[in-house]
Amino acid sequence: MLWIDELEKTFAVSGSSGSSDGGTSARVFGRLLNWLQEKFSPVFVVATANDISQLPPELLRKGRWDECWFVDLPDAKERAAIWDIVIEKFDREKTAYDTVVLARASELHTGAEIEAAYVEALHRGFAEDREPTELDLGEVLSASVPLATTMSESIERLRHWSQGRARHATRNNPPCHGKRKLDLGRPRRWPVRGRWIECCRGCRTIDSCITAPSD
Repeated sequence: MLWIDELEKTFAVSGSSGSSDGGTSARVFGRLLNWLQEKFSPVFVVATANDISQLPPELLRKGRWDECWFVDLPDAKERAAIWDIVIEKFDREKTAYDTVVLARASELHTGAEIEAAYVEALHRGFAEDREPTELDLGEVLSASVPLATTMSESIERLRHWSQGRARHATRNNPPCHGKRKLDLGRPRRWPVRGRWIECCRGCRTIDSCITAPSD
């Protein structure tokens, strides 16, 4: 696996044109484009960018990358999972905290900001020879201003750019295919061959109802 971090810092459209480095940047960029397009080596390439709109279009086209993903701020469920990871990272019991409450309190916070808040709470607890509490975390979070607030205009611009241009890593509405939770108490009625049939299997389409195995 090859991970290229903060890709736009090197290959931004407004970056060096080659006049200040003897054309080195342009040659490296050209070699990278050719390698991404023509490589046969089993290398899985992942690149990140804080502002993908700064990248030149020839770097983003299909064939060089399988997909372009937009990773937004974590939602409540993701923040709760981040709290679990951060708490365990510092060898504390995650059962000592209500991560659902912490997730609500840390709205608009990134993973790095959640970790920074827990580290500050650890410092408070250490100064008083005790473990950090949810009260400590609440006070830290209330006093902190997340980057999503400080740079709200830039983040909204990126969100607007991502609409129709990139796949979103977080799906608020999961797809209908795959495993389904059956609701046996609410049968569905479908028009099939001039008559109505009832299905208690939780089918979402006529085809899935028709092809469902009978009991």
